[in-house]
Amino acid sequence: MSTGVSWDLTSYFEEFDNEQMRSFKKDLKGDIERLIEKAAGLGPLGKDTFSEWKAIVLENEGLARRLSHLASYIVCLASADANNEAYSKEYAELDGIGAESSKIEIHLKMALKKVGDDDFRAFIAQEGLDDLAFHLSELRKKAQKTMSGELETLAADLSTDGYSAWGRLYSTIAGKLQFEMHFPDGKVESTPISQCRSLMQDSDREVRRSAFEHGNAAWRSVEDVCAAAVNSIAGTRLLLNERRGLEHFLDAPLMQSRTSRRTLDAMFGAIEDCKGFIQRLGKAKAKALGLEKLAWFDCEAPLSIPGVNRYSWEECERIVSGAFERAYPELAGFFREAIEKRWVESEPTAGKRPGAFCTGSYLTEESRVFMSYNGSFSDIATLAHEIGHAFHARQLKGLRPYLRSYPMTLAESASTFAELLLNEGVLRDPESTDAQKLGVLTGTVNHCLSFLVDIPIRFYFEKSFHEERADGIVSVSRLKSLMKSTMENQFGDLLEEGGADELFWASKMHFYITGVSFYNYPYTFGYLLSRGLFDMFKKEGQEFLPKYRDFLRLSGSAMGHEVARQTLGADLEEKDFWRTSIMSHEQELELFEELVPKVLR
Repeated sequence: MSTGVSWDLTSYFEEFDNEQMRSFKKDLKGDIERLIEKAAGLGPLGKDTFSEWKAIVLENEGLARRLSHLASYIVCLASADANNEAYSKEYAELDGIGAESSKIEIHLKMALKKVGDDDFRAFIAQEGLDDLAFHLSELRKKAQKTMSGELETLAADLSTDGYSAWGRLYSTIAGKLQFEMHFPDGKVESTPISQCRSLMQDSDREVRRSAFEHGNAAWRSVEDVCAAAVNSIAGTRLLLNERRGLEHFLDAPLMQSRTSRRTLDAMFGAIEDCKGFIQRLGKAKAKALGLEKLAWFDCEAPLSIPGVNRYSWEECERIVSGAFERAYPELAGFFREAIEKRWVESEPTAGKRPGAFCTGSYLTEESRVFMSYNGSFSDIATLAHEIGHAFHARQLKGLRPYLRSYPMTLAESASTFAELLLNEGVLRDPESTDAQKLGVLTGTVNHCLSFLVDIPIRFYFEKSFHEERADGIVSVSRLKSLMKSTMENQFGDLLEEGGADELFWASKMHFYITGVSFYNYPYTFGYLLSRGLFDMFKKEGQEFLPKYRDFLRLSGSAMGHEVARQTLGADLEEKDFWRTSIMSHEQELELFEELVPKVLR
């Protein structure tokens, strides 16, 4: 079976470590160094230094374009081949370049930290800065929560060999880790850990159980290293938060995701309010699997549906393209362009890191999609999801870097909206069989469990972990206990005896990302927001799409709830919006419950 394509990265550089790449990197590093020196030599922001600080802002945007180009290229290479030492070395050096570049923003923050309101308003009113009012105001607010310039620079320097090094160590371990997969027929294969999740999505429960148990055996062999990494990352984060005057460890991720605390509380409050409905979803999934309750490894499992087999890559392309074409021809055209220009990497190979992502260059304004395709409908949905990210980037084409920098909360709404288009396309296709529809609806139920149970587990675990880490190192046994109890609390009566994954804190890469903290709740935020967007689309039809494009194009220009209110008229700071989004699954659940006995009889 065809498993996809290998991407073309030559628009970045003709080949890795050639003269073009070395020259590009050398010039970039030199220009960063010169701009740091220039910024460090300027006095505080005032009328006499307006022009100089304006030049710093504009030059830094140019550096951001070039750094995104180099970073995207190296991330692509290192993710596709974690065993390549040259790529790993380059990835480590990239962290150093990024740390150096961050010093420019540190100096800018120091300049903005004590500037008066009148001078600040005059500064941002200058031609060339007038459309950056939100961003510079945001930077000024962040400046109030910083250490001295000297200490911020030291923190950036130490990050390369300290804070971010722990994340790189984890990525290296995850990329190289193998486990012994025991199949029901007795076959045993040494398998990359990146394929463990796909195997836990198999319709055969014994395959799922084996992948879960033997995959965890591999993680158990490195659990001490993982614990050291996650403790060091959180410990550094907490110490820096304290020194910067942040009152709570959630303050930093909320600023990063441009989310108000009121919005976050409204969303999780709505999930709590709808727990009865969420339990009903889980019970329907368990019943369809012939189970009384669910284990962790059952949550993403497809049903064993007659007439639905593995899909070749060619079938995957046809399904995605057809679904997009029927609802959103512009998105379909973009998808075909991405395939034709080989912007997608999908072949499952040894050494590939787990997961999927979309990255891109501000310089070429092209995106790249990374995934491992194994033929399930879940993999098809992953492709649609990442293409949604890439389409979001296309809507921002031509904007300056500051205006292209959108928060994760809004980024995930674009990707999930694309998934919903895929699902609707299959459900409404007159040629789709009941079996295929049930396959799609199974994915919807799985998504509910993922975003309304799994993501809250990650959030509440990480919250509890940070609370305990503030008092000292959290042991391996305590990490396991915290994860187990968090899973049991969120699953409630749905979880079968012994069905929790106490090592999920080790196997989930998101806990080891150093550039973004609490890399979890934005997924639920984006998923539920996209449900609201999709509901508007179904009611308004094609007239909705210009508003949707405005929403995407403005996503980097304000707080998340402000963008939604301005373009869509939605109030994200109230529970009603989120409750409505959660309950929008009701019709799909009813169809799922109707089709299960018909198709699986």
